[in-house]
Amino acid sequence: MWIPLAVFLSYWTRFNFSDIPLMYENSLFSFMMWVIPIQVCCFFWFKLYRGLWYFTSILDFIKIIRTVMLGALLTFVAMFVVSRLEGVPRAVVVLYPLFLIIGLTFPRILYRWYHDHVRNQGSLNRSSVLLIGAGRAADLLLRDMLKGSGYFPIGLLDDDISKYGKEIHGIRVLGDIDQLESCIADIDIDMVVFSIPTASSELRNKILTVCSRLHMKLLVLPDLQQLADGTVKTSTLREAKIEDLLGRNSVVPQEALLCACITGKSVMVTGAGGSIGSELCRQIILHEPKRLILFELNELALYQIEKELSELLSCFLKSKIQILPILGSVINTKFIEHVCCTFQVNTIYHAAAYKHVPLVEWNSLAAIQNNVMGTLHVAQAAVSSSVETFVLVSTDKAVRPTNIMGATKRFAELILQALNTQPNSTRFCMVRFGNVLGSSGSVIPLFRQQIKRGGPITVTDSRMTRYFMTIPEAAQLVLQASSMGKGGDVFVLDMGESVRILDLAYKMIHLSGLSVKNSKNPKGDIAIAISGLRPGEKLYEELLIGDHVDTTQHPLIMCANEDFLEWDILQDILLKLELAVDHSDVVCVKEILLDVIHGYQPKGDIQDLIWIEKNNKSFD
Repeated sequence: MWIPLAVFLSYWTRFNFSDIPLMYENSLFSFMMWVIPIQVCCFFWFKLYRGLWYFTSILDFIKIIRTVMLGALLTFVAMFVVSRLEGVPRAVVVLYPLFLIIGLTFPRILYRWYHDHVRNQGSLNRSSVLLIGAGRAADLLLRDMLKGSGYFPIGLLDDDISKYGKEIHGIRVLGDIDQLESCIADIDIDMVVFSIPTASSELRNKILTVCSRLHMKLLVLPDLQQLADGTVKTSTLREAKIEDLLGRNSVVPQEALLCACITGKSVMVTGAGGSIGSELCRQIILHEPKRLILFELNELALYQIEKELSELLSCFLKSKIQILPILGSVINTKFIEHVCCTFQVNTIYHAAAYKHVPLVEWNSLAAIQNNVMGTLHVAQAAVSSSVETFVLVSTDKAVRPTNIMGATKRFAELILQALNTQPNSTRFCMVRFGNVLGSSGSVIPLFRQQIKRGGPITVTDSRMTRYFMTIPEAAQLVLQASSMGKGGDVFVLDMGESVRILDLAYKMIHLSGLSVKNSKNPKGDIAIAISGLRPGEKLYEELLIGDHVDTTQHPLIMCANEDFLEWDILQDILLKLELAVDHSDVVCVKEILLDVIHGYQPKGDIQDLIWIEKNNKSFD
């Protein structure tokens, strides 16, 4: 419609808005016969009809101008160079594209205004969005956004050169990811959506750095599994967390290793309601065990994980796996043995432990009972019940420990290494890893709470560094180790570079859209306070006691060769340790740990609260 109307208006304007002379009427129709097919072909060539009017932008206007001007040029060449048509005023050739550009852009502007200011007055919180990634996830997200969600997609960025300038559902790929900063500066957007679930940690950190520096809100996809299920929607987007963007590339699990000690077997997880234990349970049921025994002391934690797993099985997995919640303590050997025999347990993942360093330092006797004696009792129950595989969830704090928690975990390792030398059918192995992102009591939830309260963020020392990994990755490592263990193995993960905790605090503040308050920026939002090392804390963590490391079936999982005590010697030490705990003899406990644990160097005096109180009264 607009092409003939633009031709007529150009003639009418040429003749001062009066009747077109009779001698030019023939040329008008000739001109129209040329321009309509040429211009329509240009429209199809540039895919002008594929654009959605309510997402009209400057890019669409540029496309219209290019399309019309090319059509006008081709018309000029066809009429005046090839066919040498006479009687067409030269001004018409100039005026016609101007009228056509106006005719094509004005309705789009009007519709965009109507869509934004009239039709959607009830959706005042619609946010303009720039998507990172132009793959399947972006496709699914755009489909949902275009259905009328609160998001207004402006464009996409992707590193695939073949996608530049192309459109997904009418939304153009503006360029590569390196242009993110310039796009944020030049385009009026409210937030960035990161829609590349398989992206490397380097790319994630790059996006985080740009968004945090420019205080731009960043949303991410919550779960790669949702992409596989095709359930990616705008309602599933959430604000980026430091867990999503921190650290390194995840270690890709090997499916065969994950299944070997689980599929078709009876599996028990101690500490099933904890951060690591609960994630172990979630991943175990994905590999179809015969039954899963949830062994937990905390009633609420047990209720929550049992409810979650049961709903997951009934709603999504449609599986007949038995979920058996068992309330009990790991220091009750007879009860654990009874559970193992009753349910014919094949594999035990021992995640039950006291792990919070200061709390354990203040309650050292409870830590010995739970972490050391608890491991001993579960391991002995496993041996007497002919459990095939026993896997201990250990920690990097067991390496040259400076706190009770690390010392007790290393003691637990020594117990399993010694038991493995005894004649029994149970394979014992241990898995060490660093800090788990988002686990209860870890630094990230603490920082998040402090930011929510308005600060300050407390960092114990500006030099402190830690290794980090995600909870799912930690759980996958434990599951794979159970398959690779030959007996007495200590597995460690190549965790990449350690992270400075102070840098982590800065990133979390910026990720929240806030600024750091310091001497250079006194009007900032969140201050960072250096509080000093807490009882038992180290400036940095290690994963290996010695330098002797072997490779395994997995390229990023190593097996450490470390010295240990023979069972006959360790058994006598355990009797002394148990006796010291029974008599609340904290000094004797400390002496035993110093004698047994290689590299144990406690910082400062005994911190056990009961011992301190008793000593203070003895001086009164």
